[in-house]
Amino acid sequence: MTRPAGARSVHRRPVARKLRGTRGLVGWLFVAPAFAFYAVFVLRPIALTFQYSLYEWDGIGPSTWVGAANYGRVFTDRDLFESLVNAFQLIVFFSAVPVVLGLAVAATIRRIAASRLALVARTVLFLPQVIPLVAAGIAWSWLLASTGVVNQLLSLVGLGGVTRAWLGDFATALPAVGMIGAWVLLGLCTLLLLAGMSKIDPALYEAARLDGAGPWREFVSITIPSLRQEIAVCVTVTVIAALASFDIVYISTQGGPGNTTMVPGLQIFYLAFADREVGTASALAMVLMILVIACALPIQWFAKDNNR
Repeated sequence: MTRPAGARSVHRRPVARKLRGTRGLVGWLFVAPAFAFYAVFVLRPIALTFQYSLYEWDGIGPSTWVGAANYGRVFTDRDLFESLVNAFQLIVFFSAVPVVLGLAVAATIRRIAASRLALVARTVLFLPQVIPLVAAGIAWSWLLASTGVVNQLLSLVGLGGVTRAWLGDFATALPAVGMIGAWVLLGLCTLLLLAGMSKIDPALYEAARLDGAGPWREFVSITIPSLRQEIAVCVTVTVIAALASFDIVYISTQGGPGNTTMVPGLQIFYLAFADREVGTASALAMVLMILVIACALPIQWFAKDNNR
């Protein structure tokens, strides 16, 4: 006896649902180890940091509930607030300089891609990513010292009047730290942008040349719009590096002179381990995390929104 087609389809539905449920369970089993690792080493520390930020605690003795008082101190204490301002000033050096120079350098390397000079340039530019940041900070501290190579070269070309201890001067310490960060991040941005340029269809450039477009018009009308996603990645990475900077500042200036190069990451370290103010340090850490997210999300949204 032949079973009606409708009966067969009804019979298959529970089987299909069970199969989908089994596949979903298997998928969650694969995700579970990574999620457990993420929960233990990321989500739990964030939750504990938020909990500590609501207390006044020295890290050893009993704690005292203070509510949002620690957050109020972050924005009313001059030293803590200036560390946030310094971090945003570093964005100009850590982000704007590497991305803009990276675009120019990547476009130049792309034009000479067949030569050995292009390979040498890529290697030299990427070296800062291989060198430990502690070693880079020490090296630049020597270079920018009052008797360092930079001042010696300036004196050699007749600019001895502008020489100074670049990392020890109140006016130049923060820009000097920013230039070190720009040097570190330039190679990464250049390689990311160069990889994006390699995916651009050469026919677009040929069509532009046929229409009489020059190199600058090609760069503005074809290269930059085609690199929207890569530029967004570079800006996101470099902005986070500026806001969360620690190692370069700690090695080169330790926040000085005065507090001119003090950044949130270094301030958190001093508050928690030197001043024993764990609650305030936790509040500043939470504020820093929120600022990083607030800066990174709009960049990603802008890139996706314009790519539709």
